[in-house]
Amino acid sequence: MQFKDLHLNRHILKSIVEKNYDKPTLIQEETIPLILEKKDLIATAQTGTGKTAAFALPILQILFDKQDAPKKGKKIRALVVSPTRELAIQIDENFKTYGKYTNLRSTVVYGGVSIDPQKEILQKGVDILVATPGRLLDLSKQKIVNLANVEILVVDEADLMLEMGFIEDVLKIEKQCKQNKQTLLFSATMPFKVQQLANTILKTPLKVDVTTTNLVTEKVDQTLYYVPKPKKIELCLHLLRNTIKGSVIIFRRTKFGVDKLEKALIKNNYKVDSIHGDKSQNLRQEALKSFKKGNVDILIATDVASRGIDIKDVDAVINFDMSNIPETYVHRIGRTGRAGKRGSSYSFCSADEKSYVTNIEKLMHKNIFVVEDHPYPLDPKAKSEVHKKQGSKYKKGRKSEASKKKKKRWY
Repeated sequence: MQFKDLHLNRHILKSIVEKNYDKPTLIQEETIPLILEKKDLIATAQTGTGKTAAFALPILQILFDKQDAPKKGKKIRALVVSPTRELAIQIDENFKTYGKYTNLRSTVVYGGVSIDPQKEILQKGVDILVATPGRLLDLSKQKIVNLANVEILVVDEADLMLEMGFIEDVLKIEKQCKQNKQTLLFSATMPFKVQQLANTILKTPLKVDVTTTNLVTEKVDQTLYYVPKPKKIELCLHLLRNTIKGSVIIFRRTKFGVDKLEKALIKNNYKVDSIHGDKSQNLRQEALKSFKKGNVDILIATDVASRGIDIKDVDAVINFDMSNIPETYVHRIGRTGRAGKRGSSYSFCSADEKSYVTNIEKLMHKNIFVVEDHPYPLDPKAKSEVHKKQGSKYKKGRKSEASKKKKKRWY
C-alpha cells in the first residue's frame, strides 16, 4: 500500500511526497482509514512507528474537507493533548509540515514559557490546537480557549499521562469539548487505568494494536554491565573512550544525576548538553536542536526525553540508571535503531537495580547480553546473588570488547 491509496487529498499528498514518504507504516495503514470514517479509536503503538502522522494526516483531511470558516476568527476544531512540552512541540511541527498546502492553522501551547504570545496566536484563531494539560486548563480558566467546537480530540501517550498524574486533567478537558466529538486515544501500553479512561471518554471504539516491543528490541544490540553504583561514571567514560562512538543519549533517573554526569563529561572534554524538568523550555529546546544538528555528541536526559522525541541517527543509548518501569526501558532504547538502521544500547546495573532487569527481560521475552570483561565489575558476592535470584539465566560473556564487536551472543 502507498499513501495515495489512503484517499488523502492532493494538498496533503504533496507534503508527504516532499517528506520522501512512500509507504505508510503499519499503524498509519490501519488507523488512517478508520479515523477518516469518523470512528472513535484506541491505538496501541510505541514511539518511532509513525504514530503522529497516523492521526495528523486524517485530521487534516477531515478538517480540510469541511473548511468553510474565514481566516479570522477560526474556532478550534481539533485538539491534541500531549503529556510533555517536547512532544507537543513536535506534534505541532508535524501538523504544520503535513498541512502546509492547506489553509488550516495549528499552534501549540505549553507551560514553562510566557503565556502572552500563546494568547495572541489563539485570539487570531486556529483550527488545530496541540497542548499540554496544565497550560490548556489555565488558558481555559482565563476564557482564552473555548473547546466547545472541538470535533476531534486526541489523547496522545495516554500511559505517560497516567504516569505523570494528568488523567484527571484529561477528563476535565474532555468535558469541555463537543459531546458528539470523535475521540482518539493513543498509548504505548494499555494499563488498567488507561483502559478505564478509554471506557469513560470513548464511544464504542475500534481497537488497533501495533505493539512493536519485539521490533524495537530486535533493531538494537543490547548489552548489560553489572557495576557498583560509585563506578558508573568511570565505566561510562571507559566505554565512550573505547567502545561507543557517534551520537549518544544517556538516561538518568534524576535531575541531580543529569547535572552531575554532565559536569563529569564536560571536564573530560566531551561535547555535552542536557534536558530535564528544572531547565526552562527554551534551554531544553536549544539542547535538542544542538544535538540534532550535531553541535554536541552527547545528550543527557531524564525520562522526559525517552518517548516522542524524533531525533534521527542516534548511534547509541546508555541507560546510566536502570528504569524501574520495563516499558520505559523499551522507549529509551527505541531512540536508536530507527529508520531501518541498527542501534546499540548499554545498560549499567548496580546491585540495587537487579530486579529492574528481571522485569525488563520478562517484557521483552529475552535476556540481555551480559558483559563481564570490563574494568569495573560488581563485587563477586553481589554478582552471584544477581545470577542466583534470576535463576542463573545469564551465560558469562568472557569475550573482550573487541571480539564482542565482531560476534555478539544473544540469549
